[in-house]
Amino acid sequence: MRSSTSEKFDIKENEYQPVNGTITRTHNFTEDDKLFEIQLLEGKDLGHQPGQFVMLLVPNVGEVPISVTSSPTKPGPFELTIRAVGNVTNAIHKMGPGDSVGIRGPYGTGFKPEIFEGEDMLYIAGGIGLAPLRSMINYSLDNREKFGDLTTVYGAKEPAEQLYTDELQDWKERDDMEYLETVDQCPTDQEWEGRIGVITTCIPDVNIDPDTTKVLVCGPPVMYQFVLEELDDLAVPDENIYLSLERNMHCGRGLCGHCQMNELYVCTDGPVFNYPEVRDKEEAEV
Repeated sequence: MRSSTSEKFDIKENEYQPVNGTITRTHNFTEDDKLFEIQLLEGKDLGHQPGQFVMLLVPNVGEVPISVTSSPTKPGPFELTIRAVGNVTNAIHKMGPGDSVGIRGPYGTGFKPEIFEGEDMLYIAGGIGLAPLRSMINYSLDNREKFGDLTTVYGAKEPAEQLYTDELQDWKERDDMEYLETVDQCPTDQEWEGRIGVITTCIPDVNIDPDTTKVLVCGPPVMYQFVLEELDDLAVPDENIYLSLERNMHCGRGLCGHCQMNELYVCTDGPVFNYPEVRDKEEAEV
């Protein structure tokens, strides 16, 4: 059964026609995680909101949904951070500057930064979940005067799996945002002087007013339940919590049903949800 909002399934004439994009820069974070900067044809801006995604077409291979990681405050080329986990993502990992891809979108509901302006913000990111949240974090930093207190919590499996390490260092040194980080473990061949433990060990240490703070969360599915329990212990109202649930998206237009959660489709009703919207959805696993 599909959502009752039939308008969202109205397919525009050129809905499935990708526009050409050119890879202008790449950067390896880990063996599997790589950043791609993409310029659209004729220098057009993508026109996205933080938290939205695009459909990325690799010629002769296929198409996948990928979250946009750059902030809309950054003009010109946009950025995707892609983990090599399948045919399409492995194929683009073999591509580089000058290669062409297809882009459709942006799609989905983003974080809608205008509704958070004037609010204190707590960002909680686990693993590659930092990629979509980075867009909103940098949006708020680029519009610092429009937001109250900012706090970011980031957890990675191990030090070598941290993303955007130069940017993380900048966040550590800022005096207008509190930044906490942790790793689950530190192998003996890696250096780490920070906290060791799962991401939830950081949450009791954040200094927030639960009534005035909006919390944005993105990470692996197993993380959500435990983060939500910690936020409940801090007395954060459910209405103040927003979750990015990017799991199982496939077609990006609510047609294939891969991402269906009861009457909701992650790709068209989300991927960003206010927690009460999905609190009682068994498939949401939150």
